[in-house]
Amino acid sequence: MGGLGRVVALGGGTGLPALLEAIKPAAGAPGCFDGVTAVVTVADSGGSSGRLRREMGVPAPGDIRNCLVALSDAPEVLRRLFQYRFVQGELEGHSLGNLFLAALAEVAGDFPSGVRQVHDILAIRGRIVPSTARPVELVAVMGDGAELRGEWDITRDPRPIRRLRLDPPDCAALPEACEALRAADLILLGPGSLYTSVLPNLLVRDLAAAIRTSRARKVYLCNLATQPGETDGFSASDHARVLLDHCDEGLFDTVLCNSAPLPPSLDRLYAGSGSRPVPVDADALRGLGLAVVAQDLLGTGEYARHDPVKLRSALVRLAQTAVEKP
Repeated sequence: MGGLGRVVALGGGTGLPALLEAIKPAAGAPGCFDGVTAVVTVADSGGSSGRLRREMGVPAPGDIRNCLVALSDAPEVLRRLFQYRFVQGELEGHSLGNLFLAALAEVAGDFPSGVRQVHDILAIRGRIVPSTARPVELVAVMGDGAELRGEWDITRDPRPIRRLRLDPPDCAALPEACEALRAADLILLGPGSLYTSVLPNLLVRDLAAAIRTSRARKVYLCNLATQPGETDGFSASDHARVLLDHCDEGLFDTVLCNSAPLPPSLDRLYAGSGSRPVPVDADALRGLGLAVVAQDLLGTGEYARHDPVKLRSALVRLAQTAVEKP
């Protein structure tokens, strides 16, 4: 193959599609990963995805849709159409791509088969796999002991989250997701909402077991900024500790962090919404047995985002080097 090996990225929300765009294989390009597989959470309970879950019994399609578009080589008009959201009538709020995936699940016989068929329609350069074939729901125990059900309600509650689980707890991963993880050379967790994008995949027991048995380098991509209501006041080690507390050791060996400060105008904007840059407490991370890579990953623009070129460059270097144990 001659490339950088096989990479599997797990997550959801807006973080995973951005990561996929950064590492998307390009035909004939040097320094390219041999294959990219995205394992995507299906626990969303709000908006169009939530309605389709309740009315048609399909796993939430929204995060899958965004990842398909991120890896698509289809014409621009088709990618825009897949993301189109109706603004009036009975379909108001629904994404055309979500409806398409729900319909194709019925035509193909099940949701994973429908997702596979979309690969040809959208000319996907890589592979998108749902984390599980069953509709699942997030259940959170909040800091005061109250229990909340559903990603939509959890993300909108200001109370700190003490513990998260999936319902049903015994949902099985798709075999192709586990096979991809066991064969991977590089496994990436995040970036994205810690509790509602990154952690849900790791709560699927088969996926967590496949990650632990994989010989890949395993990297957690820490967020640039805290998320109000979810990770207020969190440092990089706090993010890592949540994952370790929920899933034990063996899921990642390296934490990739941004070391560049936010521009003053962006820093003030985020502070106004209760969000702050995530401090890189490298000694605490090493104390957890994790290697730390901290470098400038910050993009330019109106929001704090990972720069795709910087992120890709950092991941290429990680793929080419051995883990440095603390």
